[in-house]
Amino acid sequence: MGKSRRRDTSEVSLCIKYLVFGFNVLFWLIGCGLLSIGIWAWSEKEMFDNFGKLLEQDSGSLFIDPALILIIAGVVTFLIGFAGCLGALRENTVLLLIYIICVAVIFLGQVTIGVVGFLYKDWAKDQITSGLKQMITSYRDNPDLQNLIDWVQQDWLGCCGAKGPQDWNDNRYFNCTNPKITAESCGVPFSCCKIDKTEVIKNTQCGYDSRQTTDGKLKAAVTKVYSAGCIAAGEQWLSDNLIPVAGVITGIAVLQILGICFAQNLRSDIKSQMAKWG
Repeated sequence: MGKSRRRDTSEVSLCIKYLVFGFNVLFWLIGCGLLSIGIWAWSEKEMFDNFGKLLEQDSGSLFIDPALILIIAGVVTFLIGFAGCLGALRENTVLLLIYIICVAVIFLGQVTIGVVGFLYKDWAKDQITSGLKQMITSYRDNPDLQNLIDWVQQDWLGCCGAKGPQDWNDNRYFNCTNPKITAESCGVPFSCCKIDKTEVIKNTQCGYDSRQTTDGKLKAAVTKVYSAGCIAAGEQWLSDNLIPVAGVITGIAVLQILGICFAQNLRSDIKSQMAKWG
């Protein structure tokens, strides 16, 4: 009789239950971290004290704001992780279903982006180029965006502009045709400069006048600037790191699939238990 009772009360697998719970605690903490960083970045720019700044930005500039992207990603991750945590811990089939649907939608979205990017490479490349040029235009208007571009150009890819240094002519502070409103006119940001390991103090003026011409020839400063655009440099980086990148993408996809399968298994066990006890 005792053995029968143990079998009857062990339909919900504790292993799967706490595996789903533990995985989503981590997911929830990541969401909290992203949300906190995004809110901190916005507070540093005093966006919460002056919401008028949001209205002054056009939609293109707003949606490439790194802080806003972190806030949105953090909220979504937080809510999905919370649904998974609470659904597993309280054995709530509705919350587990919401969690399964959300993860499945994200997974299908990633697959769709991958397929579209593979089938329409030129279109995808044009979209990325257009986005980068929009970011270049807003370079001095958003400190977070400026830091992101500087990191990509100097620390990650070693590049300048979307297709090359001339893309910086789209930014009013680096434009060559407008009157010389700043010392940076007809130049590029310091992050476009090739790293000189002998420098003790970073030269933040190395890009000044680097696109300026004298008698039809570029100044010598241009030799200190990366000539490759970030699109070409990104393609080369992806080619050089294809196996690690594919491994990371596959690992994320496997985790998402396992999360869906485990949550559905747990949900089925819970419903079976509920049906037995009426």
